[in-house]
Amino acid sequence: MAEPGASHPLLRVTLDGDGLRMLAPGQEADRARAIADLEAEGRFVLADAFAARVPPDAGLALHMVVEQGRIALQIRDTDGAPVVTHMLSLRPFRSVVKDYRMMVDSHQAALEAGGRDRVQAIDMGRRGLHDEGAGLVRLRLEGKIAIDLATARRLFTLICVLHRRD
Repeated sequence: MAEPGASHPLLRVTLDGDGLRMLAPGQEADRARAIADLEAEGRFVLADAFAARVPPDAGLALHMVVEQGRIALQIRDTDGAPVVTHMLSLRPFRSVVKDYRMMVDSHQAALEAGGRDRVQAIDMGRRGLHDEGAGLVRLRLEGKIAIDLATARRLFTLICVLHRRD
């Protein structure tokens, strides 16, 4: 079985949720890009208690689903056998998701209007909020799964996709 601190690649990422049927084209593109990036470069370091359930250098599958106001991160081996499920409350993410969505909408409007300086300024704010969301993902997974910033950013993108607008 895996050594403590072993890094496992994410080989398959899937999402499930009612909101996926109503994604705007930009959200669909963000979802597809985040999943492709996670499957190409994403890695999880499982907490020692769970690492023992996965062979060394084995890949993992991640299934994300909204259940009762929480996001379930269902981690499975590549055969689909459950390894561990971590539940993340959506409550801590609400504010940053709302602000991030406003920035994404503003960014799109600025792109359409053609104001280069405005696009750049909004893009800086959008990236800052994305980093804030990624930091929150890492904090909420602390002691369960260790992830790098790029993986956390992509997971935050998927949380934004799954989080329904209130």
